[in-house]
Amino acid sequence: MDIRTFIVETKWGGMSLVSLYLSVLSGMALALQYDPATPFFSASSLDLLAPFGQFFRACHFYSSQLFFLFSLCHLAAIILAKADRQLRFGKWLLLVGSVLAALLLLFTGYVLRADATGEAAGVIAENITLSIPYLGAMLNSLLFAFEAEGMKRVYANHLIGLGLVWGICCWDHLRRYRVGFAQHSLLLFATVGVSLFLAAPMEPARLGLFHIQGPWFLLGLQELLRYVEPFWAGVIFPSTLVVALVCVGAEEPWRRRSLLYIAGWLAVYLILSVIAALR
Repeated sequence: MDIRTFIVETKWGGMSLVSLYLSVLSGMALALQYDPATPFFSASSLDLLAPFGQFFRACHFYSSQLFFLFSLCHLAAIILAKADRQLRFGKWLLLVGSVLAALLLLFTGYVLRADATGEAAGVIAENITLSIPYLGAMLNSLLFAFEAEGMKRVYANHLIGLGLVWGICCWDHLRRYRVGFAQHSLLLFATVGVSLFLAAPMEPARLGLFHIQGPWFLLGLQELLRYVEPFWAGVIFPSTLVVALVCVGAEEPWRRRSLLYIAGWLAVYLILSVIAALR
């Protein structure tokens, strides 16, 4: 079996949904204990004070990571199988939007921990958003507003807003799926097993530390910000990838050109991520 056949035939969509269900169920248990007024204390005390808190936090963390990774694999499988050619352009646009919503869901989860990694991610996101001319302040108020609202806005978006956006974008796609949990029992047991024995990361702030790495998917952007202004590194550069993904659903030769650009973009981002990880 070649790599293309493997990617196409693997049930990435089903695995993504199973991971999403685990993430939602464990997230509901965490939401009952989490207080956005004291985010770091609230998140860190879950492991010690809440019944089975360490398990639920680990399960939410690992299942959320898997949900996003499997979603990306599912999107790649759709493109490789040329299944996007069977979709109307508007539906393809919604699927691309769902990936962005999933990314923001994962990102806001990191921020809500309010540890060193979450704080670094929040500072980066707020500065990038505020760098957008004319619309930056409004978008920051809508999504983050850390200085004015603390974690309240992020918590509301993570719990409700972004989930609704993802659901709306994916609804037409999701209603065609019938997920058999028996088919993914290994994934379920593996995720639960890892969550029982491996705690989710929590990195407290350390005095005298001048470099803090953000989440793994933000490393390339964090490195690029060392060389380029926030607007170009954090808005224009990622936006070109989104535009290329949208153009994948267009006719030739735009589709082929878009795929070539996406491959080059990912290669550059991977190199930047490796450099950032090695610092």
